[in-house]
Amino acid sequence: MTDTRRRVKVYTLNEDRQWDDRGTGHVSSGYVERLKGMSLLVRAESDGSLLLESKINPNTAYQKQQDTLIVWSEAENYDLALSFQEKAGCDEIWEKICQVQGKDPSVDITQELVDESEEERFDDMSSPGLELPPCELGRLEELAELVASSLPSPLRREKLALAVENEGYIRKLLELFRQCEDLENADGLHHLYEIVKGIFLLNRTALFEVMFSEECIMDVIGCLEHDPVLGAAPRRHRDFLTKTARFKEVIPIGDPELRAKIHQTYRVQYIQDMVLPTPSVFEENMLSTLHSFIFFNKVEIVGMLQDDEKFLTDLFAQLTDEATDDDKRYELVNFLKEFCAFSQTLQPQNREAFFKTLSNMGILPALEVVLGMDDVQVRGAATDIFSYLVEYNPSMVREFVMQESQQNDDDILLINLIIEHMICDTDPELGGAVQLMGLLRTLVDPENMLATANKTEKTEFLSFFYKHCMHILSAPLLANTTDDKLSKGESSIPCAYDFQTSQLLALILELLTFCVEHHTYHIKNYIINKDVLRRVLVLTASQHAFLALCALRFMRRIIGLKDEFYNRYIIRNFLFEPVVKAFLNNGARYNLMNSAIIEMFEYVRVEDVKSLTAHIVENYWKALEDVNYVQTFKGLKLRYEQQRERGMDRLKVGWVDGWVGGWVDGWVGWVGGWVGGWMND
Repeated sequence: MTDTRRRVKVYTLNEDRQWDDRGTGHVSSGYVERLKGMSLLVRAESDGSLLLESKINPNTAYQKQQDTLIVWSEAENYDLALSFQEKAGCDEIWEKICQVQGKDPSVDITQELVDESEEERFDDMSSPGLELPPCELGRLEELAELVASSLPSPLRREKLALAVENEGYIRKLLELFRQCEDLENADGLHHLYEIVKGIFLLNRTALFEVMFSEECIMDVIGCLEHDPVLGAAPRRHRDFLTKTARFKEVIPIGDPELRAKIHQTYRVQYIQDMVLPTPSVFEENMLSTLHSFIFFNKVEIVGMLQDDEKFLTDLFAQLTDEATDDDKRYELVNFLKEFCAFSQTLQPQNREAFFKTLSNMGILPALEVVLGMDDVQVRGAATDIFSYLVEYNPSMVREFVMQESQQNDDDILLINLIIEHMICDTDPELGGAVQLMGLLRTLVDPENMLATANKTEKTEFLSFFYKHCMHILSAPLLANTTDDKLSKGESSIPCAYDFQTSQLLALILELLTFCVEHHTYHIKNYIINKDVLRRVLVLTASQHAFLALCALRFMRRIIGLKDEFYNRYIIRNFLFEPVVKAFLNNGARYNLMNSAIIEMFEYVRVEDVKSLTAHIVENYWKALEDVNYVQTFKGLKLRYEQQRERGMDRLKVGWVDGWVGGWVDGWVGWVGGWVGGWMND
């Protein structure tokens, strides 16, 4: 049986000061010849590969945090952390580290940080510790000055942290805070603000555990309300947390430890986001432990919830129960959204297990129910949940919708609900539609589709999509480019769509353009059978330049494929005509429309697309021959003439070959006949 005491997750701190999960494995310590010393080794539990090989440097400062974390830096911008499954394992490895460095395992940090100048280091080392003034009202100003003077020096900062921790100073300070509030002592409250803010910048987990405990955290927040900059008008953060912010248990949480962890995480997150002032560049790195505290709390919450089978079963049962009222379902879906957001802290294999659990419990059918509700906020939360599922495992979503199509009508398929919400987005800026279009693009992207020995997901899903979904996606485009509107394209005010409609059509065209590039066979049949390109090109006359350019880009992608089926379709329907009209109507203006159209013709010339070259010159040369500021059109004419000359040369050669061949055959036949007759005589 695997020793769970040694089971750890390996984290590294990225440039954004966020922890990246590098995998789960089992840690050990031993002598490594290559590194010439005792080292920490972590091997992945999945395949035994080496996740971490780190020499225990005698001068490296290792920190133990929250009983199950060991954090250290191996370079200036390279921080590492081991998160243990069990406290016993953390203690065991901590003892090994302390043994190598000759330290007492009872400490929480093995080394003092010494990046000051030699003179500062000598001065600070001359005294064994930092003595704090008595925790009294009359000494608060002195203490505030001591804290402020210690922050610039890492060594003094470390000594200050040890003094505050060892003397139980935080609780004494909070007692003074309550006295100052009772006495309305503004100066004392302002000094306490500076002191508590400074303690945050000490960046020490042991202090945070005291400050964020149930009995202390509200008083800590109270201290931070009295910013001297605000004068006599302190912020009311405690009022918000106790009177406005309400903890709703949408499903009762039976574990008191889990409930306390959720409360603590919310309040600490609130402190980070709302209470503490925006840190300066200098202070940002001094709050890394606070970021880590929140991050690892979230990891622990997700793990505890995921292990609670009764909780998840009740959650999905109520979410899909028709008897659940709308308000309750709104609370449930928002909780599920936050749950999925927290899951982003998990390592990849645990995140995969997380989403697999949600899938087995029926999250996708539940989302269908929620997406069918009228409440815009509820649908928005459901869309966010859907985005987590699509981004992490699009194949799971595709498999569900294909199975669903065998039992339900097209109108109520999950993917078609998404398309309809995209089409019906009421936001003037179409923010929701843009998000949904991105999800659809991920679902129809062949690059993330699987191919196995038994089946090809690309073939199966694209066949499904073009049969059951494409007509819904393209409906607004086809509806706004009917034959009636095509005829109106000749009018003086063509394609006068409102801005929101034009944005929607541009989004749909963007997705169709993506399909042209990546789907080939399915989209080609759809475009030719539905005459889609002819309908799209009416939009080149739109009053909105971005929509006209989308239409041109769609045609340009089709031409770029150099597919003769497409080329014959374009020639047969004279589909360059609206492009030429748009070019001429643009006049002498040098803009994106001008450049896009010229580039399209230039591509035909450079790539020598013979069928299109001949079609353009034979039908539109008179309209384009006077364009002299670029050589594109004259170059097309030259290409065309060269093609004709080569064609005539081939024709002449064929005629001469035929004449000579016929004469020779005739002469040989006459000679043969004459000789045969003479011999018979």
